[in-house]
Amino acid sequence: MNTPLTDAQLNAFQTDGFAVLPAFYEPAEIEPIQRGIHAIIGLVIEEEGLSIEQSPFEAANFDAGFQELIAHDRTLGGRVYDAVKQIPDFMRLVSSEKHEAVVRQLRGTEAPAIVAGGYGIRIDNPNEEKFRAGWHQDYPAQIRSLDGLVFWSPLLEMTAELGAVEFCVGSHKDGLAPVREVDAANPNKTGAYGLTLANEAEQVARYEKATPLTQPGDLVLVDFLTLHRSGANVSNRSRWSLQMRWFNLAEPTGKKLGWTGAYAAGGDLRAVHPELVVD
Repeated sequence: MNTPLTDAQLNAFQTDGFAVLPAFYEPAEIEPIQRGIHAIIGLVIEEEGLSIEQSPFEAANFDAGFQELIAHDRTLGGRVYDAVKQIPDFMRLVSSEKHEAVVRQLRGTEAPAIVAGGYGIRIDNPNEEKFRAGWHQDYPAQIRSLDGLVFWSPLLEMTAELGAVEFCVGSHKDGLAPVREVDAANPNKTGAYGLTLANEAEQVARYEKATPLTQPGDLVLVDFLTLHRSGANVSNRSRWSLQMRWFNLAEPTGKKLGWTGAYAAGGDLRAVHPELVVD
């Protein structure tokens, strides 16, 4: 069997609930996606007839013109967000044989699957709290299999100012965490963004925290049960990252529930996991 993770990486994942795999992706896999984003930003600028001067493509500045675009009209950022997830090179990466090999190695399954609608190119804009992901596990928003995996990779070099992802080390070992469906402190957050941990402060205080600073090509592999959150982006640039999710069709809980999906699939968490929802 193909085993993409080294013994050390496998041990880190099993112990911590996540693992960093440096240079997992080749530049030839990442740069075409960056080029596609640059092209889409340019097309939106052109369509809107804006006087934004977009510099030529460079991998280090692939999102040239985007800050000016959303400063002009924030809704145009949503147009870009919806379009970039349809870039063919991104779709090819989502379904990469390397991802399948990772799932087979970690879960020992003969039935790996891609989470439909569970992939995209995330854009975390500076000082934009509404769409910032708070402490959460991926399973309640996805409900595919308890042992699902998130493949997360940055499209620009991560810094603390950009709001790198923060993890509760080893939290996956404690199983599913009860949630509230409304974030009382942030009522504008809806759907999966509105999910908050019950007794959040006490829950996350139990764990050591880790915030890996990664670069394009690196993979952060995350267990569906690991508590994590997006950091606050206090820089002057959006944080772009690839998010791709796979799961195990043979896992008993997901199989019993028919791999129903939850918020990400328009489903209802309370209907399939009433024991998880705290009023």
